[in-house]
Amino acid sequence: MMRSFRLIRVAVLGLSLAWTAPTYAQNFEGLDLAGQSKKKKRTTPKKKPTRKSRADKAKPVPVQEEDADDDAAAASSSEAPTSVSPAETAPVAPPSTPAPTPASPPANTGSMGMGLDLTQEAPKPAAPTMSFDAVDVSGKTADRQRLDVAVSLFKNDEYEKASMAAHELLEDPKLAGLHTEARYVLAKSLYRMGMYHSSLGEFSKILSLGPSTKFFKTSLEWLFFISRKTKNETVILDEIARHANQEFPEKYRNEFRYLLARYHFVRGRALDQVGQPEEADKSFSEVKRLALTIPRTDPFFPRAKYLEGLSSFRNGSRQKDAAAKRANGEMLAAIEAMKEVVRLTRPVPGKTVDQAKMDKSLRELAFMQLARTHYGMQQNRFALFYLGKVERGNTQWLEALFESSWANYRVGQYEQALGSLITLSSPFFREEYFPEALILKAVIYYENCRYRESNIILQDFERTYLPVHDQLEALVKKNMEASEYYSVLSDVQKKNKDGLEKNETDIILERILRLALTDQDLRKTNDSILELEAEMDAFANRADTFKYSELSKSLLEGLKVQRTALISKAGIMAKGKLETELVALKQLLANGLRIKFETTTKEKEFLEEQLKAGGRTAIVKKYKYSVAVQDDQLYWPYEGEYWRDELGTYQYTMTKGCIERDTANRNVQSAEAM
Repeated sequence: MMRSFRLIRVAVLGLSLAWTAPTYAQNFEGLDLAGQSKKKKRTTPKKKPTRKSRADKAKPVPVQEEDADDDAAAASSSEAPTSVSPAETAPVAPPSTPAPTPASPPANTGSMGMGLDLTQEAPKPAAPTMSFDAVDVSGKTADRQRLDVAVSLFKNDEYEKASMAAHELLEDPKLAGLHTEARYVLAKSLYRMGMYHSSLGEFSKILSLGPSTKFFKTSLEWLFFISRKTKNETVILDEIARHANQEFPEKYRNEFRYLLARYHFVRGRALDQVGQPEEADKSFSEVKRLALTIPRTDPFFPRAKYLEGLSSFRNGSRQKDAAAKRANGEMLAAIEAMKEVVRLTRPVPGKTVDQAKMDKSLRELAFMQLARTHYGMQQNRFALFYLGKVERGNTQWLEALFESSWANYRVGQYEQALGSLITLSSPFFREEYFPEALILKAVIYYENCRYRESNIILQDFERTYLPVHDQLEALVKKNMEASEYYSVLSDVQKKNKDGLEKNETDIILERILRLALTDQDLRKTNDSILELEAEMDAFANRADTFKYSELSKSLLEGLKVQRTALISKAGIMAKGKLETELVALKQLLANGLRIKFETTTKEKEFLEEQLKAGGRTAIVKKYKYSVAVQDDQLYWPYEGEYWRDELGTYQYTMTKGCIERDTANRNVQSAEAM
């Protein structure tokens, strides 16, 4: 009995011990009990990648290229005030020994452990979410986040949204500290949207704050990008000139010097037109000084050299006598400058398409200026040589044909002159303005004793250009505001664009428009106005959220201000050009009357001689001529038809003329004809 009781006691004791022993189903290795079990592997939560502090990005990133300005966009957020949002700031641990890592909640451990570390008596560090060190209770942090949203939208190519977000910040006067950065984002967004004139307006506002302003230098750089995108680079010349004393980045320094030289050149010509030659001299001197500061290897050197040559030509043209011009140092300097431009713009491999196109255009202009310089010095054969360098069908080709006609006339090559005039009178160029062409044609017929034909040509000239003269004189006498002169021309352009029916007055005004647009500066300004109006019309194609936003209203108002300024500038140019051409047209009409008088006198003398001789006296005879052409040419008789591929190749043969001559052309051998 006692033995059984003892066995029962042993069994109960064993069960008790087994019950109280630790089970292997539970795992407490995740608890750090007084720093023990160091050899066992511990899991450490991943650190979130921390952003660089804004102090590391305090300097503005220069804009490298117009297509690589994301760094500049990042700079817009980096050049912000030093307060940052909590989401961008991680709490900084003290430099002492690291605090123990707190145990993760059971729900996140993935283990079955349910124990608590009750032995850890040390106070735990505050959780990051409880840190209020980076929170700006005044509300600036939230505003900073709004600007960051605009920057993020810009980086994601959502330019309409970015511009509207930036504009909202600009509309809040309480956020004056962020206005410069917001305007910078707005200006870049507008540029990316192709709204270059609007973008220029916003960059101008940043620049007006002065060189100590954030993004001043990068805004200057964006002016160069805009000048490359607009049809007329002169729209930024005034802005460039305002900051002429600023130090530009090395990359854009030579381009800045060229643009500044271009500004002074345009200003000098305007001063000449209003009768202020002394002030104009200062501007042209500045053009030459700036051209000398650009290295010869720089892409902008040929363009600056061209302006230098034009400035020298202007100074040398004050000499009225051809012999004095040939000995004038300024005229010789002008020739050398243009020759240098020709050398530098030779077609060579390795140039970009845009650079090759620009060089080709500049090369043509240099050839034309060389021809005009030699023509003014009465070196006509040199002028013909350079005019022949202008390629058929290019921009300056018609001008080259017309001017070569006069040079050929001077050296007695009448048939070559008439051949060029046939091209100018073709239906393809009927709308072009070359009133002197008819005068020259009449003179050549007069020189060959073809008086009746000469009179017919002069009658055609009066019938075509006398109404233009009358309408032009009426316009000038109205003494309207400058902008009104441009409005008259603009109305004609709109009728042409819309294809509206035009009356006789409109046709005359259209000729006046073409006359006015022969001025290159006026044509470029007119192009800028049309480009700006197209930008205003483009608002209608934007998304409704942008189209009807307050930003759109503000931008349209700014564009209207720019348009008014350009129209006023164009009006002044138009008025000056119309007054100049009115004087020239009066002179041509007077010359036509003199030629008609001489022609009538010669006809009278011829009729009197015929009466005396009983009608047996001849005034003209048949010339000796040949239709032989060079080996690489084909003779094709002209029968009144015009083919586009034949333009510029016509050769006129006069079959009869003065009885004392054998051919239409006369051999001119003089120093003036060389």
